[in-house]
Amino acid sequence: MIGKLPKTGTIEIAPSILSADFAKLADEIAQVEKAGLKMVHLDVMDGHFVPNITFGPPVIANLRKYSTLFFDSHLMITEPARYADAFIKAGVDNITFHIEVEPDPKGLINKLHDSGISAGLCLNPETPISKIEKYAHLADMILIMTVHPGFGGQSFIQEATDKIKPIRQLVGPNIRIEVDGGIDPKTAPIVTALGADTLVAGNAIFGKPNRQQAIDDIRNACVK
Repeated sequence: MIGKLPKTGTIEIAPSILSADFAKLADEIAQVEKAGLKMVHLDVMDGHFVPNITFGPPVIANLRKYSTLFFDSHLMITEPARYADAFIKAGVDNITFHIEVEPDPKGLINKLHDSGISAGLCLNPETPISKIEKYAHLADMILIMTVHPGFGGQSFIQEATDKIKPIRQLVGPNIRIEVDGGIDPKTAPIVTALGADTLVAGNAIFGKPNRQQAIDDIRNACVK
């Protein structure tokens, strides 16, 4: 672990390396770090909970050697508690896990906090807010998916944004609300106006030749 989750009150952009060039990940991350960002989003998929496979702790451990950015890891895996220690050892600063697969959310959140990292809870587009009501106040961040997890470049699901405002009312001002899926200069103002303060963007950043301009375009579009 290197950093702490940025305090609320600021809008943070977390580029998803799922859309980066995997042949030069360290360089890709260095570009967004140079652009002034504090976080990078690590999409971990197991091919079971979601229909795709990405990377695991060894890749993250190697990336950690080249970056001091906040490593915001999103575990789209069936057994997050089983593998949490490996990701912590690899150097992540946050683990967000899915409420749909974890039988003991409170226990896993406590484990992550005891290990010195922050904890996030994630809901898929079809998952109701009621699933996290008992645990949301224990987390450091709530991640709302605005696409079905598994692949980058999907279309933004407008209906999923209906969760943002009630979740903000549920958790108050001191817990971050992150949105992942189809975030770009057109959708960023929609989610930030509703109360989101942490935006995961993949193709909208790594799919552009000028990363600084891409980041600036998203940031300038946000409703502050």
